[in-house]
Amino acid sequence: MIRTLASAAALLLAAGAAPVAMAHSSDMPAAAPAAASSTPGFATSDATDPYIWLEEVEGERAMDWVKAHNQTSLGVLQGDPRYETLHQQALDIVQSRDRIPSPGFTHDGHVDNFWQDATHVRGIWRRTTLDSYRTDAPQWETILDIDALSAAEGANWVYKGATCLPPEERYCLLSLSNGGKDAVTIREFDSVTKTFVEGGVNLPESKGGAAWIDKDTLLISRDFGESSLTDSGYPRTVRLLKRGQSVDQAVEVFAGQKTDVSVSGYTLRDADGVVQAVLLNRGINFYESETWRLNADGTTTKLELPLKSNINALVAGQMVVTTDQDWTAPSGQEFKTGDVIAWNLQAWLADPKTPAQLVIRPGEREAIEGISATRNTLVVALYENVRGSVYVYRPNPTGEWARTRLDLPQNVTVGVGSASEQDDKVFVSVAGYLNPSSLYLADAATGTVALTKSLPAKFDATGMRVDQFEARSADGTMIPYFVVHKDAMAMDGSNPTLLYGYGGFQSSLLPGYSPTVGKLWLERGGVYVIANTRGGGEFGPKWHQAAQQENRQRAHEDFQAVALDLIARNITSQPHLGVMGGSQGGLFMGAMLTQRPDLINAAVIQVPLFDMLRFHKLLAGASWVGEYGNPDIPEQRAWIEAYSPYQKLAAGQPYPEVFIHTSTKDDRVHPGHARKAAARLEELGYPVLFYENTDGGHAAGANLRETARRIALEYTYLTRRLMDQPAQQ
Repeated sequence: MIRTLASAAALLLAAGAAPVAMAHSSDMPAAAPAAASSTPGFATSDATDPYIWLEEVEGERAMDWVKAHNQTSLGVLQGDPRYETLHQQALDIVQSRDRIPSPGFTHDGHVDNFWQDATHVRGIWRRTTLDSYRTDAPQWETILDIDALSAAEGANWVYKGATCLPPEERYCLLSLSNGGKDAVTIREFDSVTKTFVEGGVNLPESKGGAAWIDKDTLLISRDFGESSLTDSGYPRTVRLLKRGQSVDQAVEVFAGQKTDVSVSGYTLRDADGVVQAVLLNRGINFYESETWRLNADGTTTKLELPLKSNINALVAGQMVVTTDQDWTAPSGQEFKTGDVIAWNLQAWLADPKTPAQLVIRPGEREAIEGISATRNTLVVALYENVRGSVYVYRPNPTGEWARTRLDLPQNVTVGVGSASEQDDKVFVSVAGYLNPSSLYLADAATGTVALTKSLPAKFDATGMRVDQFEARSADGTMIPYFVVHKDAMAMDGSNPTLLYGYGGFQSSLLPGYSPTVGKLWLERGGVYVIANTRGGGEFGPKWHQAAQQENRQRAHEDFQAVALDLIARNITSQPHLGVMGGSQGGLFMGAMLTQRPDLINAAVIQVPLFDMLRFHKLLAGASWVGEYGNPDIPEQRAWIEAYSPYQKLAAGQPYPEVFIHTSTKDDRVHPGHARKAAARLEELGYPVLFYENTDGGHAAGANLRETARRIALEYTYLTRRLMDQPAQQ
């Protein structure tokens, strides 16, 4: 089966939507006046970018700039009398032991968990029995203490998961990151003796991965030196490593192109842990990939799958695949974007024309948000209008798949978690914006569900509610969004409102219970809004594809439409409206800032993309050409340049003071984006708060204390901008 074991398999407790009242927006206010033009030719080439030196991640001049800005921004925000209270509240929440330990089934039915708290800041990997886990006080056995390991080795280790060799799962490939980077060191760990294996696998720091074939054989994709990486900075080759060999001695079994995103290898195993196929993935771009089979004689065979597809599971001999494009199979069958289909694996490997069985065809306002496989069933989180249900699909001898629905709370967000390979048990999480997370243990064979754990409220939601509205985007498309607020909210435009968005990479913003949002914002009278714009996956692949590449501006217009709708409904007004988003969402914030600054009075811009004319040249940026387009191709450069925030920053605009933060150790989205955005804004005479964490990776927090500090800084800033009376303008 396809699974990552030990704590890396831990269930992310998803959140859910509370009961909602549907409404359609009225016509939007008139479009904004045309913005002033930016400096002609600014940063359209390396020669015209005065801040390109800020891309030297740890360059002396760049780091001096960072330290000076950190000192100033921390002085302002930490000097605010409200910071300490917000920081303590955030710290109490993120370090709280009163959380649901995210469970991951091991092959033999035990439960693993990775846990962090005030005592275990970096975290511990631990294990217990299922029966013990279901009690109020599980008896945990520590497998590895990352804090102790870091202290012993004098290292800043961040745990990135472990992949253990089925079926015994004694020997594990442990991934450790220096400070939170995507690049990891992989070391072989014995989970029985709880020690690193002497003379075992030890792969130096690199992006990429490793997968077990058997105890003495690995597939590894790493940085092997010259010409071994793609333009995106990921591995270009897969090699076969035998025990006792050095990395240099590993034999290359597959190579992609330099222009690919990456290549990798993995095994398709049945529920008993037996390898049914050794597979190689060639990621042509972020969304298109080829799958090859590594044959016993070392040759490779390309499998007949659509370029936009994913192998989800192997269950009862059936390989389950999701296609993100319309596709005609070798059998002549026609499938639609979003379909889930299945083949008898061995029959299909022998003859690609073997007919497939359609398992699921989602409707127009439906999306599949999670698929997991137990020993005998497929368990699917299926959403309709951003509300989730869980269905169990079971193959039968005729090839048909029977479907039943688990009896779970309705109108919520559900998360399908770790599943057992011994039987048909599966963990399912349920939550809502105002409903604390709860965890159920379901038996997919019988349909029974049992509440296993639930959390007490982390903030006072008394008198609060959730509404779902729709805003009409520029092209007429209706964009759903959720509003979380107090019942007594005045409809006079005075409410401090935080609008969150992401809008890319087919990532859905599903309603979630956030203790920090609740405690630091909602409880204090703030309104929280989540926009389900195109570019996300809320309504399946087509919802995402509608805002890819040349259509990226649609997502920006969707987000702006929600802001306009909030103002039109008198929920808020410009002096009280702020926006927040990170990574791709940081690009969202940049587009809002440069296109509709007249709508907002605050922007929290987290680890952002900003210079879209150079994004493909920085760190992992080339891997996102499939999402945005390629700036080196004139036609595509034109549509990117039309919205690239860095080049669009201009004098004479009503930009609010923004808060931009990033991480020096982020090796995914280059910190230069954030630095250059701040520098350009300052050059143009605008006030900017900039903070760069020197650890933390793309999540901008290597440990819980750093996470709490970041959260407190954000909400101190938002308080100053949106809650203070009169609001700063």
